[in-house]
Amino acid sequence: MSKASKADDEEILQHFQPDGGLDVPVAGYLLHRQQRQALYYMRLIEHEIPKLVAFRKPFVLPIAATPLVVRSVDFAGEQHPLTAKRSVVVPVAHLPLRNEVAFHRAKLLAGVRWMPEPPRDSGISADEDAAKHGFIKIACEDFPRASMNLKWISDTLDKLVLEANAEGEAPYQRLPLDTRHLDSKVRKSKKGDHVRGRGGLRPSLKDFPTEWLPKRQENVISSILPSQ
Repeated sequence: MSKASKADDEEILQHFQPDGGLDVPVAGYLLHRQQRQALYYMRLIEHEIPKLVAFRKPFVLPIAATPLVVRSVDFAGEQHPLTAKRSVVVPVAHLPLRNEVAFHRAKLLAGVRWMPEPPRDSGISADEDAAKHGFIKIACEDFPRASMNLKWISDTLDKLVLEANAEGEAPYQRLPLDTRHLDSKVRKSKKGDHVRGRGGLRPSLKDFPTEWLPKRQENVISSILPSQ
């Protein structure tokens, strides 16, 4: 082995020799960074979190004058298209409707947005007064700003109440409620209520038009027996 190559090997080996504890490995630097981050958040909890007490507000149950519950989504200040979305849940019993006919018309106009029970993410309890006529949920994310989406929902809800309280008999107010969207939700959940007619989904005489049903037992017998 030549002297030049031997000198090069000695120079390379110097980089692999221990430094006598003067430095730490990469894992040590990562551990120190985690400790600094934990210490930073501990300082925030100790000094900044108590300042939020000044913004504390007592919880007040919604009353008849404020029946709307607005739900929004936030990603801790990060930009996301879903942050502009707004959804509103309102009990039908708390809407300014004039009579039972108006309540029924409001349910028909709401269509698939009407449900007998409040959504799980609505923050509304299904008490007797609020759940008497079910709930309506309207959501909007078509506009770039949250205030615009909320304004559209408010205008749509005002139009629904105005149409439901309209004078005169509408041609659709005698129609039964369409609950196919509720049946589809039960089938998609696959929790057992969709099997063999459970959950009130089994067809019965009420599913047939009244004009198709026989009026008397004699009519049934005469329709079965051949004429003599």
